Amino acid sequence: MRDGYGHTTMSGIAADLGGSKTTLWTYFRSKQELFAAVVDEQVERYGEALRLELPDDGDPAETLQALGMSILTTILRPQIIALHRIVVGETGRFPELGQMLWDRGAERGHRRTEAWLLRQMEQGRLRTADAGIAAYHFIGLCQSGSFYRHLLGGGPRADQSVIAGEVRLAVQAFLRAYRADLTEKPG
Repeated sequence: MRDGYGHTTMSGIAADLGGSKTTLWTYFRSKQELFAAVVDEQVERYGEALRLELPDDGDPAETLQALGMSILTTILRPQIIALHRIVVGETGRFPELGQMLWDRGAERGHRRTEAWLLRQMEQGRLRTADAGIAAYHFIGLCQSGSFYRHLLGGGPRADQSVIAGEVRLAVQAFLRAYRADLTEKPG
């Protein structure tokens, strides 16, 4: 996180840790494999949105509010912002980094959101649409305010009340687009 991906070397990491490069190589065959382990550790440690219960029979607005809060609270953590900044800054030279972050983190959250939205559509709570696109829409609405601004250094990390307000507006906009017409039949 300190030096960025391009300027970090396995020798430098071994020196910082006080161990040998040979020992480090026994655990990780490449810098890319080590970075993948860092991404996995960050996702496991801070991926609350991947563990949040998404009840199929709950109120969609309440579930979306909780999901949006969890997503923003997670991605606004300093460690996750730092990870995003590294990947965005380095992916031009190391395109595998962006794919790695997508595959190991963001895509997991997207697929989970998509699956829940699809179940809501099948139950008639949301209108029938492409659940994958709907997931992009919801997550994008949540990320369009304080996350994007903070990621670019345009403002400080938002507090919980700001996050809650942004998510509430995202949920309202999403439901205007995707709430089922009560006269529609599910399926």
